[in-house]
Amino acid sequence: MNGLNIKVRDLVKIHNTGKIEVQALRGLNLDISSGELVSIIGPSGSGKSTLLNIIGGLDKATAGTVTVGEKTVTALSVRQLVDYRRKMVGHIFQNLNLIPTLTAQENIEFSMVASGVKRDKRKQRVQELLNIVGLKDRAGHKPEELSGGEQQRIAIASALANDAPVLLADEPTGELDTANARIIAEYLVKINQEFGKTIIMVTHDPSVARVSSRILRIEDGIIKTALTPSEAIGQEKAVSYVDQIKARIMEINAQMLQLDSDIRTEKINGDEYVQKRSSLKQIRDSLKEECSRMGVIPP
Repeated sequence: MNGLNIKVRDLVKIHNTGKIEVQALRGLNLDISSGELVSIIGPSGSGKSTLLNIIGGLDKATAGTVTVGEKTVTALSVRQLVDYRRKMVGHIFQNLNLIPTLTAQENIEFSMVASGVKRDKRKQRVQELLNIVGLKDRAGHKPEELSGGEQQRIAIASALANDAPVLLADEPTGELDTANARIIAEYLVKINQEFGKTIIMVTHDPSVARVSSRILRIEDGIIKTALTPSEAIGQEKAVSYVDQIKARIMEINAQMLQLDSDIRTEKINGDEYVQKRSSLKQIRDSLKEECSRMGVIPP
């Protein structure tokens, strides 16, 4: 099945932790055309995965709408969402989600069994997908017998099993070395070009993001910029990803100092202070964790 248009309007997602509210998405708007391959970049805690999960029917929005093709995902019931996830969306996760006790072939076949596809058709589809990802000779191997790159290619084949028109890839190369990350990115391009699937990929790797036709940068729950791959290269040269994270941490530090001043001068009340400071601290902590993962000392 060819890809579908995706339209996101005024999307809000608030996570409640006791009395504290954290706003992951803040009225985000987005349009993706049928058959487009789009990358979403941005620091940890900016709302990338939350957006993907709502589009994919894995999470509920607090407000706003998501429309995939003719279907308003945000209006679906729990039962309808199960059907939507089986037929309309293929998920590719960083942690693979492969079942360790099943072979590569059985992992690909698993979602088709759940959808009631007949055995003969399942077997034929598995062989087609193994050919697409170049792993026909690894059909009988379990995940632990495959390399990281091979496991992710099986995960891609699994996401394609029910011929979903939309693929959502959340950090699909996050656990891979540079060479394997490039291979996975090239397979996603191949699937996009040969089968017309609409693909949204969340990634922290600028070199992976550049395989897409459009790169969207999310910061603090909204899309701040839309870039072409060539524009992204120019930005990357001007300001490195690490520098951007450091700058955002310093900006948050300044915002927290301003909050401290506002509460002392009674410009805001105690509840508002606690809520805003907690939200900023959560974002800052996520950014500091990102620095630590890259071996960088945060400011």
